[in-house]
Amino acid sequence: MTKGLLSVFTGDGKGKTTAALGLTFRALGHGKKVCFIQFIKGGWTSGEAKLANNFPGLLDFHVMGKGFTWKSEDLEKDRQAAREAWAFATRMIKESTYDMIVLDELTYLIRYAMISEEEILGVFSRKPEALHLVITGRYASPGLLQAADLVTEMKAVKHPFASGIKAQKGFEY
Repeated sequence: MTKGLLSVFTGDGKGKTTAALGLTFRALGHGKKVCFIQFIKGGWTSGEAKLANNFPGLLDFHVMGKGFTWKSEDLEKDRQAAREAWAFATRMIKESTYDMIVLDELTYLIRYAMISEEEILGVFSRKPEALHLVITGRYASPGLLQAADLVTEMKAVKHPFASGIKAQKGFEY
């Protein structure tokens, strides 16, 4: 049986967005059309955002966040950006023009009560049957975990940041 899957990459370890990017490039390799929406990231230009321009007509990459919410100086602006990004994502899901949509860091919208879990799960329940949805972020909600077809939890075992090594171009972003 073939069906669009709801996949969740969560946990406190590194690799959630990286896993979603791996699925993105696998889909692109098969000529599938992908929409990648980043909800929180936005404080810098990532390697993946730069590379996205190399796949016209197949990959639409949207950085819609204002940076990491926990570093915010204006949470209301962050909430407004999150609501606008969610409205955009909802349109992309309903329009059914993609084979896969990645909602990077979506879990934070639920965690910080920017969008309700019920609203998000309602949209997911009405997605086109063949559409794959990929969700990333820490703190995946119980309802999201229950609704998912695939859940992978990234566990932090060791990270260079703990040794004072800052995020590096080409590895973390």
